[in-house]
Amino acid sequence: MGHEADVVVIGGGVMGTSIAFHLAEAGVRVVLAERDELGSGSTCKAAGGVRAQFSDEVNIRLGARSLEAFARFGERPGQEIDLHRVGYLFLLSRPEDVAAFEESVALQNELGVPSRMITVAEARRLSPLIETGGLLAAAFSPDDGHCTPESVVLGYATAARRHGATLLTHCEVLGIDAPGGEVRAVETSRGRIAASAVVCAAGAWSARVGAMAGVDLPVEPLRRQIAFTGPMPDLPRPVPMTIDFTTSFYFHGEGEGLMLGMSDPDERPGFLLDRTDAWLPRLTGAIAARAPRLLDAGLAGGWAGLYEVTPDHNALIGEDGRVSRFLYATGFSGHGFLQGPAVGEVVRDLYLRREPFVDVAPLHAARFAGDRPRPEINCV
Repeated sequence: MGHEADVVVIGGGVMGTSIAFHLAEAGVRVVLAERDELGSGSTCKAAGGVRAQFSDEVNIRLGARSLEAFARFGERPGQEIDLHRVGYLFLLSRPEDVAAFEESVALQNELGVPSRMITVAEARRLSPLIETGGLLAAAFSPDDGHCTPESVVLGYATAARRHGATLLTHCEVLGIDAPGGEVRAVETSRGRIAASAVVCAAGAWSARVGAMAGVDLPVEPLRRQIAFTGPMPDLPRPVPMTIDFTTSFYFHGEGEGLMLGMSDPDERPGFLLDRTDAWLPRLTGAIAARAPRLLDAGLAGGWAGLYEVTPDHNALIGEDGRVSRFLYATGFSGHGFLQGPAVGEVVRDLYLRREPFVDVAPLHAARFAGDRPRPEINCV
């Protein structure tokens, strides 16, 4: 089977389908190649949080723009995504974190985000499950929340097809033909796709894809796990996305119970997707210290997924300097799902050589070669 396109998008998660939609809507001939089912990689294992509370101006703008898109998702592209704007609540127990969040909130407010620093007492009113011992302050934004990642992918994919895009599933990319630094085609398990441009949106697999074209994308896979409680009939609602920033333990409402998770500092990079109990003692300890009532609810399943991590925990967005028309949007280090709508816009404009609504030049992969990392501190 052979195809021709203006652009081949590699990866069928929220990032790839958003990019395919925005390009196809603009009249670009798009073929998307996904080696499995749409959304079957990191997107389907995401916690679904959406927010604009970041420390980096570019991330704040991407998050805020995406929140606007999520709020209108039923109209454009046209899909119910079960959006719950219950807010994000960051619990702070170290003076240095309070100072950092005060700076971040000031920047967020300058950019139109209605976040605010709040007292520990107000944090307890917003999230009654928490134990406040050791807390100094908190940060909260009412516009944030969570929605269903699979529905977002479905909405973008359906609309992309409606605008003429071809989405190929079970189509593994095997190579990228780019002689002399000019993209000509993508070789896949379902045949050759002739195209003069490629967008790598392959998430944790992006380093492999980049290497096919001689492009260095410093992205590593890192396992993260999520668990669910059993039903909690007396659960106070609504439950904001609540994050204990010191430990990274978080929870939000999910069905009749809660979804919860946290990072594991002992985890090492790799494509591990099996669930393990090794992290549970640390998780249980964090629950006992910050939300002890959850210990009575018990755990009722969960899953493991992959973060796509860069050295400074910030995204890679741009076009390679040596391989013309090799664009990329990857390495989001845990906040890719929530930025998908805005990044789809940005990549469309980069391809069309138009100025995006936000300058993403600081997120170019070349920042690492030039020793110009751009750390994002507000990652969970």
